[in-house]
Amino acid sequence: MSRMATRLCTAGFATLLGLFTHCAFAQSPAEFINDASAKGMADIEASRLAHQKTESKEVKDYTIVVINDRTTANQHLAKIAKQLDLPVAPREAVVDKAKALMPQVPDGESFDQAYAASQVKTTQEAIDQLQQEAQATDVPAIKAFAEETLPKLQNHLQMARALQAGR
Repeated sequence: MSRMATRLCTAGFATLLGLFTHCAFAQSPAEFINDASAKGMADIEASRLAHQKTESKEVKDYTIVVINDRTTANQHLAKIAKQLDLPVAPREAVVDKAKALMPQVPDGESFDQAYAASQVKTTQEAIDQLQQEAQATDVPAIKAFAEETLPKLQNHLQMARALQAGR
C-alpha cells in the first residue's frame, strides 16, 4: 500500500472510531431525561436519609441544598419531556432505577464520611453526564437545562468535597 493510501486508511479509521465513540456515549433526549431523573431521585432520597441520620449541621445544610436543587432540576426535566412530547419511563420504573442507584451508606460514626464520599462520586458523575449531553445534544431545551444545572452541581461537588475533607 502506498503511503498516501495508508494515511487515508488510518484517517478514515480514526474518524469512524471517533464517530462510534461519540455514538456510544450519546443518549436520546428521552433516555437522558429518564436517566438524569432517576439519578436525581436517588440523590434526593440519599440526602433525605442523610438529613434524618446525621447530627452534623454542615451535613444537614448540604442535604437541604441538594434536595431543593435536585427537586427543581427533576421538575425542569419533566417540563422539557412534556414540551418535546417525549416518551418517558413510568414513575415506578424511574423510582426503581433510583433505588438501585442509591449508594449504600452504613450506619454509625462513619455515616457522614461515607455519605460525603458517595456525594463526591455521584455528583462528579452527574456533572460528567450533563457536560457530555450538553455537547452531544441538538435539543436547545436540554442545552439550556445543562447551562442552568451545571453550576448548581459544581457547587454541590465543592460542598461535598468540603464535607469530606472536614470528616
